[in-house]
Amino acid sequence: MNVGIIGLGVYLPDKRMTSEEIARLANIPVHIVQTKMGIEEKTIAGEDDHTVQMAICAAKEAIQNANINPKAIDVVIYFGEEHKEYPLWTAGIKIQEEIGATNAWAFDTQLRCGTAILAIKLAKSLMASDEDINTVLLAGGYRNHDLIDFNNPRTRFMFNLGAGGGALILQKGAMENIVYESDLITDGSFSEDVLIPVGGTKQPLTPLLLEQGLYRFDVTDPEGMKTRLEQRSLDNFIKVIRNSLMKSGFKEEDLSYLAMLHMKKSAHDYVLKVFDLKEENSIYLSKYGHIGQIDQLLSLKLALDEGKIKEGDIVTLVSAGIGYAWGATTIQWGKRKETEAWVN
Repeated sequence: MNVGIIGLGVYLPDKRMTSEEIARLANIPVHIVQTKMGIEEKTIAGEDDHTVQMAICAAKEAIQNANINPKAIDVVIYFGEEHKEYPLWTAGIKIQEEIGATNAWAFDTQLRCGTAILAIKLAKSLMASDEDINTVLLAGGYRNHDLIDFNNPRTRFMFNLGAGGGALILQKGAMENIVYESDLITDGSFSEDVLIPVGGTKQPLTPLLLEQGLYRFDVTDPEGMKTRLEQRSLDNFIKVIRNSLMKSGFKEEDLSYLAMLHMKKSAHDYVLKVFDLKEENSIYLSKYGHIGQIDQLLSLKLALDEGKIKEGDIVTLVSAGIGYAWGATTIQWGKRKETEAWVN
């Protein structure tokens, strides 16, 4: 059974925050923001750029890109963030309503910044297991920059958080942009290293806690996390790429483009070097920041718009998310020839 991408959509807010603004808010030198953090500017939400609304905008673009009737969609999967218009709210059902997918059913899924990879894997598995599911819309939004305190040096690695929305439409039996295999790793030893300490059942939000600004991200053990995570994260990042390629029947030298999340430039360059890739084989998102689980779709769209991905290219989308989670999915872009052997 082959599954392909027939539609892609990305929504980016008009509003931007520059490296100079970040440096001023965080009281750090601007060259640190630009070189070490790798941020020239980043997208941030405007007044009407709510999380699920941005997912809806991206979904509508993906439907137009796919040139399908929304009624042909069988399932809607929301893969965006939990920081959204309302708490305890199933966003996928709202997206279903707003796009007119009246024949679909919907649900939400979550793996922080790794959720796009998870959603692709889930969608493909659903189509394989249910003969009535042929077309699946994946849509998500992200604006976790709201939850960053620039005066907290423990969360400095998250100063790149931005805003935006992304969407994919996958279809069973498609003969283009074939989705091969995914690989995921999670490591629970980091599960409580990065969190928002208040607002849950352990410490419900109170007026005092709200006034103290404790509803934002914090790191419980910054030095310990850095020591434990730094090399393990890169190792797992590389491992999921290799596993995804191998399970898809490809070799490392077949890889043409890596759609990576925004991270520090040295780590980005290191990953490219490991796979013997050059700067043109990826896009460093220094003008966008880190838009969570949207990064891979943004990188894919930018690469297509810039002609960096050509017919037949092997593309791997790769992510990492707090928790911690790592994931990769391999795609062959372009039309699949009838004579090609199917490996899945």
